[in-house]
Amino acid sequence: MTKVTYEIVPHDGGWAYRVNGTYSEPFASQEEAHSAAERAAAEQRTPGATEGISWEDDRGRWHSEVAQGNDRPDAEVED
Repeated sequence: MTKVTYEIVPHDGGWAYRVNGTYSEPFASQEEAHSAAERAAAEQRTPGATEGISWEDDRGRWHSEVAQGNDRPDAEVED
């Protein structure tokens, strides 16, 4: 199972959560960033429909695959 970690970090004069090097919008407090990260992590864990998806890799090539709706990552929040 894939693991996704939401890290709470200082960012842009406030606080944000970071996932795989990508930052959320800034929040006024660490607590607000933590709450937003908890909501995002919960959405990651929620199963959905099995669907076909297309995505572009870092070399600019497009791929198509089937994303299983019940194959959800283990998502957690770290302060």
